[in-house]
Amino acid sequence: MIPSSGGDEARDIPPDAIEVGRIGEAWGVKGWFRVQAFANDPQALFSSKRWYLKAPVAGAVKRPGGAAAMAALPALLKIIEAKSHGDGIVAHAHGFDDRPAAEGLRGALICIARSSFPTAD
Repeated sequence: MIPSSGGDEARDIPPDAIEVGRIGEAWGVKGWFRVQAFANDPQALFSSKRWYLKAPVAGAVKRPGGAAAMAALPALLKIIEAKSHGDGIVAHAHGFDDRPAAEGLRGALICIARSSFPTAD
């Protein structure tokens, strides 16, 4: 079962949200997961602590648990930490404290509100 990540305070994706990445496989045993950024410069992932999730396009990614697991995705992840690791990105969210919980997020699309993007220099 996928844990809730922060209650019911935000059940809808903001209208200005943009897809910025996809959650990959679990990384380690403490709930961390890999992230595939859609942009060469993933600063939006690092600047926001609120990631909104959408189910991937049907058939795009095979997930454990199938359609039931897709329905159980939380609408919002509250990010504890996201960082570069090697040639990729790893992240950890509140309520995801072990590998099975992180695996339950696999394939989800990450959206971030444009208002949370870093400002241009």
